[in-house]
Amino acid sequence: MSENFAYPVGLRLSGRRVVVLGAGQVAQRRLPALIAAGADILLISPSATASVEAMAEAGEVRWERRRYQDGDFEGAWYVLITTDDPEANAAASAEAEARRVWCVRSDDAEAASAWTPATGRSEGVTVAVLTGRDPRRSAAVRDAVVEGLRDGTLAAPRHRTRGPHVALVGGGPGDPDLITVRGRRLLAEADVVVADRLGPRDLLDELPPHVEVIDAAKIPYGRFMAQEAINNALIEHAKAGKSVVRLKGGDPFVFGRGMEEAEALAEAGIPCTVVPGISSSISVPGAAGIPVTHRGVAHEFTVVSGHVAPDDPSSLVDWAALARLRGTLVLLMAVEKIGAIAAALVAHGRAADTPVAVVQEGTTPAQRRVDATLATVGERAAAEGVRPPAVVVIGDVVALSSRDHR
Repeated sequence: MSENFAYPVGLRLSGRRVVVLGAGQVAQRRLPALIAAGADILLISPSATASVEAMAEAGEVRWERRRYQDGDFEGAWYVLITTDDPEANAAASAEAEARRVWCVRSDDAEAASAWTPATGRSEGVTVAVLTGRDPRRSAAVRDAVVEGLRDGTLAAPRHRTRGPHVALVGGGPGDPDLITVRGRRLLAEADVVVADRLGPRDLLDELPPHVEVIDAAKIPYGRFMAQEAINNALIEHAKAGKSVVRLKGGDPFVFGRGMEEAEALAEAGIPCTVVPGISSSISVPGAAGIPVTHRGVAHEFTVVSGHVAPDDPSSLVDWAALARLRGTLVLLMAVEKIGAIAAALVAHGRAADTPVAVVQEGTTPAQRRVDATLATVGERAAAEGVRPPAVVVIGDVVALSSRDHR
């Protein structure tokens, strides 16, 4: 058998009898897939691991607490032998052969009539790899293929049977490695990408030539507001049968107008998938060595949009309440208004010497950090020429970070 190739096949075991001998670590690894396949599983073993016992208690398998007996494989479609008793394994294997039941043996692959491939799954695709006597290589090849499918580096265009659809993808704070695996895969499958200026630009360079990349800032607005024009672009391309990704910086629902786009798509009858992203409110301070919380220093952090000045009638922020908080304040889109915001916080009682850090272009090669206090941050930011995108962190946690990150 070792000189011949194994013939790959997918077994449809739903409702069909499968017998598993032994309930140790091997069975513990194999049983979940058999359960997921809907098999009618008979487990035969005097004892079991805690995890296997839990499967039996949950009714996922029928467990007979005994050793193998001749005749156990009657009516079986598939057998998995995992015990540490060589004589019982040999006898069970002989019964399976006599009954023409496919049999896997964990102790002696050469004596088995079937082999278990290294298996992985990604978005409805099952990857099964067989390399004969080298299970580690099987696992390595499986992992490489599954990882490639998940992160989009292994292109596998699908035949689309669904209708119009848009994915709202959070691209993270800027470092292309910080987009989620699902977001990267959807990008790899896209026909059209509508991208924000703050999205991870390096990811766009990886897209195939046929992908149309639309800069959201350059969509002709005509009689529409910018957001309306973006909404219309998403709808039009989706209705044209294209796979559309709306790529945003950070997270779509953290000051990203993602909900406005989701509502517009819903009104047009186009379903959308929201893929959360790593928000710059946490990741950028972290990249600069600043924890937004720390035991004994800050038990909460508050994320605030700073694009509207405190004295602007349209502001929805209660700056007086924020000034009374003892935890960390994280301000997004606040570079232009940081002086006025700092003055408002001090006026409402926050100490003027409260540490402040402004982190520009966090997580990217251009990242830099400017340190100040509430009393000086307005002047410091102007003197240092700080420009968006930048995250402002206010609170005692700023003083905890090491000089290596400054």
